Amino acid sequence: MSKYDSYFLMKAEEVPDYVQEKLSYFDKDARLECKEIGDGNLNYVFRVKDPASGKSIIVKQAGEALRISAEMHVSTDRGRIEAKILGIQDSYAPGLVPKVYLYDGTMCAMAMEDMTGHTMMRTGLLKHEIYPRFADHVTTFMVNSLLRTTDVVMGHKEKKELVKSFINPDLCEISEDLVYSEPFIDYNHRNNVFPPNAEFVKKELYEDQALHLEAAKLKFEFMNNAQSLIHGDLHTGSVFINKEHTYIFDPEFAFYGPMGYDIGNVIANMFFAWCNGDATIEDEKEKEEFCGWCLNTISDIVDLFIEKYNKVFDEHVTETMAKVPGFKEWYLEGILSDTAGVAGLESIRRTVGMANVIDITTIPDAEKRARAEKIVITLAKNYIMNRRSFRCGADYLKAVKEATGKF
Repeated sequence: MSKYDSYFLMKAEEVPDYVQEKLSYFDKDARLECKEIGDGNLNYVFRVKDPASGKSIIVKQAGEALRISAEMHVSTDRGRIEAKILGIQDSYAPGLVPKVYLYDGTMCAMAMEDMTGHTMMRTGLLKHEIYPRFADHVTTFMVNSLLRTTDVVMGHKEKKELVKSFINPDLCEISEDLVYSEPFIDYNHRNNVFPPNAEFVKKELYEDQALHLEAAKLKFEFMNNAQSLIHGDLHTGSVFINKEHTYIFDPEFAFYGPMGYDIGNVIANMFFAWCNGDATIEDEKEKEEFCGWCLNTISDIVDLFIEKYNKVFDEHVTETMAKVPGFKEWYLEGILSDTAGVAGLESIRRTVGMANVIDITTIPDAEKRARAEKIVITLAKNYIMNRRSFRCGADYLKAVKEATGKF
């Protein structure tokens, strides 16, 4: 009988023994080292390494309570969901997600490829690193993993089976509260508002009833549009990257929802990087280069997504009625509207909600941070209120120019 026959939360010193029992990845007599490297809100992440061979592996275990709040409990089934979706995503976008070697339903633990030679993208962006191939890689990933899991391409019965398999109520509830509700109506009193902007937030967010209505519409779109198998938390902390290659990981929030949710998240988080660079880079040439790349990446993500969407749609469409002239364009319009709306929601919740983004919170100058937050909120409201007018990359660049010009 194994100690791993019933669930418990492992400590770093226990993980090497676990790996050796469950896998044949390392030599049996290897002297393994292990370190807990997780910095997320939900899980415990361990790197197990054999110094002699240089081989390493990642073990990720789902805890029963959130690391950011012991009072918030979520189902450990999210580990199964993550392992399964990584396999599906790898089949549609090979090479852009890490390989999964094991999922253990008892220990709620997954062993996966160690993405050596890569940096968490948010960490790199905080150092103002530029990743020239990111827009190309992330749009390839999104178009293939999103469009090809819709009814446009997938057999309807197969898709419905996946919808059932990826019902993810606990983590969806987190998004429904923290993204779609609390930033606008702080009914759980968990928002983190930067004090210098308290009055601005009160006026622009808490008291704007028209904005609340649009957020409510988007919330019900999120809850009821089982369009595509989405990543569900696709931000720059869910990307490992270098100058030549990109890995997308951490899809534990995955479920069948509107595909614009993923695209909008990426756009919002690229603008957070712009905010940090704009506020903290002193050399004007360096600032122009980094911030210009951030904005061009946002524009390229939208335009490359559209270009690749049209190609993948034409190559893989199977649904008879989706081949009717005009449908492809109509379907894309809905995706682009959702994208802009979610870019706004993610922007606001990461600025005033429970889980603030460090791109903003680490800006040391209080006045510059306050300005950055006002720009983000102003831009986000434009995204949400006028989401049907964002149809190409240039529309986003125009909106950024308008928002930055006000402060």
